Amino acid sequence: MTTVRLPLFPLNSVLFPGLVLPLNIFEERYRALMRDLLKIPEDEPRRFAVVAIRDGHEVAPSAPGMPDPTALPERGPAAGFGTDPAKAFHAVGCIADAATIRERADGSFEVLATGTTRVRVLSVDTSGPYLTAELEELPEEQGDEAGALAEGVLRAFRQYQKRLAGARERSLSAGADLPDEPAVVSYLVAAAVMLDTPTKQRLLQAPDTASRLRDELKLLRSETAIIRNLPSLPATELTRTPTSMN
Repeated sequence: MTTVRLPLFPLNSVLFPGLVLPLNIFEERYRALMRDLLKIPEDEPRRFAVVAIRDGHEVAPSAPGMPDPTALPERGPAAGFGTDPAKAFHAVGCIADAATIRERADGSFEVLATGTTRVRVLSVDTSGPYLTAELEELPEEQGDEAGALAEGVLRAFRQYQKRLAGARERSLSAGADLPDEPAVVSYLVAAAVMLDTPTKQRLLQAPDTASRLRDELKLLRSETAIIRNLPSLPATELTRTPTSMN
């Protein structure tokens, strides 16, 4: 078992390997994290782990509010995640490599990171200025019939795209090459399809690529059927998650 200790960055979304994650960093705990990452030489990975929040707040309360207007806002690395932060997060996350970290004049940061490797959270440490975790790296097993499943998922995904774009509009995939490597296909589709966080989390922690693709094939057929008679919906970029206001 390969383990690593890295800073932990909880979000209300799921990061997949190969996907780009833009971040707007303004909380002090994450500013401290970025300052430490900037101390790492540029030719070395500046890594942290992204985990989806199961129960908690992505941004800690910064002022008194409901139900007690006199209550003081939480402070510290675990603010917003309860007394046992490990229980507030989904157990499987993704390592992110920060390719770009830009500090603004007000001390906040603009960050662009890319998901690399799936990890399982073994323990969470709250003793520092930001959360860190002991993580187990998870290998990506292909599983049975991954290649054939990837072809089926790509066909279903193109149909899903056409439904999103509208029957009379140009397909989103027109003029753009989609990957054919099964694991890459599985992660791209998992990120691109409009699904809730628990469903995306289920796809992230699938035991192997083939299992993920089988699940996606069912989801794509279901989602395509649902939107068949709906008006055209705006499409999202396929390799980006929404910017997180952290």
